[in-house]
Amino acid sequence: MTSGKYPGSDSLRDLKITTKKCPICGFEIELFSNRAKSVCEKCGFIAYNDTMGCVKWCVYARECFGDEAYERMTGKSIPFATKTVNIV
Repeated sequence: MTSGKYPGSDSLRDLKITTKKCPICGFEIELFSNRAKSVCEKCGFIAYNDTMGCVKWCVYARECFGDEAYERMTGKSIPFATKTVNIV
């Protein structure tokens, strides 16, 4: 890839909000493109975001989105010893 980007990364970097109707109560659930799931405010149903697919299986997901975004999207963190810390 010459651009240095991976397929699908733009849709996760540029925040988009979509709504889906809750299959249980009919309430509208807001799905944010950078979150794997959202909870219905009315009944608690968990709706999963379809655009998060590549983050789950792609071995380059952390490299593509960066540590902070990857950890936020997956709930996985990297050991402290491998993180870069800037001391001011």
